Amino acid sequence: MNRRALAPLAIVAAGFACAGLLLVTGPRVEPRAPEQVAPLVRVIEVAPRSVTLRVSAHGTVEPRTESELVPEVSGSVVWVSPALVSGGFFSAGEPLLRIDPVDYEVALEQARAGLARAESERADARTDHQRQLDLATRNVASDAQRDDAANRMRVGEATLREARAALIRAERDLGRTEIVAPYEGRVRTKRVDVGQFVNRGATVATIYAVDFAEVRLPVQDEELAFLDLPLSRDGTLDGRSARVTLRARFAGTAHEWHGEVVRTEGEIDPQTRMVNVVARVPDPYATGSSPPLSVGLFVEAEIEGSTVDGVIVLPRSALRGGPQVLVVDPDDKLRIRPVELLRIAADEVIVRAGLVAGERVCVSPLEAATEGMLVRVRSEADADLAASAEEGAAS
Repeated sequence: MNRRALAPLAIVAAGFACAGLLLVTGPRVEPRAPEQVAPLVRVIEVAPRSVTLRVSAHGTVEPRTESELVPEVSGSVVWVSPALVSGGFFSAGEPLLRIDPVDYEVALEQARAGLARAESERADARTDHQRQLDLATRNVASDAQRDDAANRMRVGEATLREARAALIRAERDLGRTEIVAPYEGRVRTKRVDVGQFVNRGATVATIYAVDFAEVRLPVQDEELAFLDLPLSRDGTLDGRSARVTLRARFAGTAHEWHGEVVRTEGEIDPQTRMVNVVARVPDPYATGSSPPLSVGLFVEAEIEGSTVDGVIVLPRSALRGGPQVLVVDPDDKLRIRPVELLRIAADEVIVRAGLVAGERVCVSPLEAATEGMLVRVRSEADADLAASAEEGAAS
C-alpha cells in the first residue's frame, strides 16, 4: 500500500490514542449538591412606645360669620366708605354707606310737630274732663257731657302714644340712613355706588368677620375613633378641643397655621359617608411670619387625636397577606406571626398586640417566605448607616 495513503490513517489513530490517554489519566469529578445561600433580609427590633394618632383631611377656608349688607330704608346713596370695596377691611361700628337723609329729616320734623299737637290736644282734653267732673259734683253737668269729656281724654292719650311711636320710627329711619359695620371684617363683594338708588331690603354688599376663620374637614366615620372628641348634643366639644395644623402653599412657599377643632356637624354625608369636623383659627389676618389665612384657600389639615401607649410602629412593608408579620427568631429562622392592628396608614402600620419587645421583624420583600426558612439578618439601623456611608463616599 502506498505510504501517502496510510499517513492520514496513522494521524487519526494517534489522535484517538491521545484522547483515550487523557480520559484515563485525567482528574475525577465528584458530584456535589449546590450550596444554598440564605437570603439577606432587613429587620427592625420591636420597641413599644406611646403614639399620638393623627388624622389627615382637606378643606377650604371659610369665614365664621358672613352677612349681607342690607339698607333698612330706601333712597339715593350720597357717600360710600373707601373701605367698602372688594377685599377692603373695616372696623366694628365704622360707617360704610350713607343714604340721602333729607326726606327722613323732614319726616322727623313732622313727627315732632305731630307729637306737640297730640300733647296739646291731650292737655285740653284733660282740662275739659276735670271741669266736667267739677260741674258734676255740683249737679250742673249732665252725664252725657261728662262721658263725652272722658272719651275725648282717652282719644287724646291714644293720639299722644301714636305720635310718640311715630317720632321714634322717624328717628330710627333717619339713623338708618347711615349703615355701619356690625363687626370687624372684610368686604367680599360690593354692589352699590354713589348716586345709585337703593331699595329697602336690597343687598348692597357681602361682608364677613375676620376674628376667626373656619375650615370644614370631612373625616371618615371610622377615623373618628382615633380623635379624642367628646361630643355634646349640639356638636360642641364640652370645653375640650383637638389641635389642628393647617398647611398650604402660598406665593410658592409652604406655610402653616394652627387652630383647634371646635365642633362637628350633625350629619353623615350620604354620598361620601364622611362626617364634617369644623376647625377654627383665631385672627387669620394677623400680621406675622405666615401670610393671612385667606377665605377660599384650600388647605391640608392634620388633626391631633388621642394618645395610645405600648404600641409598635412598623413600616407598611412589614405587613404580609392578612394581619401577619415575619419574625426572625434567635436562630435566624422566619416565623409567621399573626398580629392585632390598630391602624394602617399610607406608609406605616400600628400594631396593638402580637409582638414582644426585642423581637426582630422582617421588613424586606420576600416572594416565597416559609415557616422556618433560614435567613441572613441585617438590621435597619445598619442598613441606614451603610447608605449614609455610600452617600458620603459618592460626594
